[in-house]
Amino acid sequence: MTKQDIFEQIQKKQSFLCVGLDTDLKKIPQHLLDEEDPIYSFNRSIIDATAPYCVAFKPNLAFYESEGLKGWLAFSKTVAYIRQRYPEQLIIADAKRGDIGNTSEMYAASFFDELDLDAVTVAPYMGEDSVKPFLGYPEKWVILLALTSNRGSHDFQFTKDENGERLFEKVLKVSKKWATDEQMMFVVGATQGKLFEDVRKIVPEHFLLVPGVGAQGGSLEEVCRYGMNKQCGLLVNSSRGIIYADSSENFAQNANKEARKLQLEMKVLLDKYL
Repeated sequence: MTKQDIFEQIQKKQSFLCVGLDTDLKKIPQHLLDEEDPIYSFNRSIIDATAPYCVAFKPNLAFYESEGLKGWLAFSKTVAYIRQRYPEQLIIADAKRGDIGNTSEMYAASFFDELDLDAVTVAPYMGEDSVKPFLGYPEKWVILLALTSNRGSHDFQFTKDENGERLFEKVLKVSKKWATDEQMMFVVGATQGKLFEDVRKIVPEHFLLVPGVGAQGGSLEEVCRYGMNKQCGLLVNSSRGIIYADSSENFAQNANKEARKLQLEMKVLLDKYL
């Protein structure tokens, strides 16, 4: 899926919403636990309910890996379901991989060859040779962690060198040389607010995957004011606020309402800033 493809979906749906499929058996409606595959049953209902209002789905691998083989099977079935029913959707594996070259080659093969995902999140700490294997797939996306939304982001990401350059700025400046904005995106947390301006000074044309709106307190308005570019350039993720909006048998209808509410907000912001 190309950058233009993503932008066309944003224009068509008037939305830049990414729905995070962080499916936790302790949080899904209890009646689904009687299903043969509760995770997949929950995901399928959420996908059907939210697909009209989003342009991407982002399963977080931790929630599937923690369930062992049955979790991996549910993940694989979820990806296949999206691919078959909603081929226009970008599918992102939130996996945060990144290791020495030959190990990254195996990670890349698993996500891009075996599972046929469109994108994977990658940690940049080990440098270029740990990221390059993921970039060997021209029609796939690498989404590099840059400036995250968690409180611990201040432990390392804001550390300054002798020239006053912060570590997240160095990550952006160095890594943008590894691939174009047609193959690389960056994770920037919604809670960083005005710092999106600093990010855009370095990577003005890249798409940004933005977690942290909603439950983590990030402002959608601020993200758009400081981070939107001429092709929108944003994929704003919401997980808990949508998928766990309700725990009754009406959970899908309420997920639909929450996704629709965000889409309407995004339409207003697209009209305002695009």
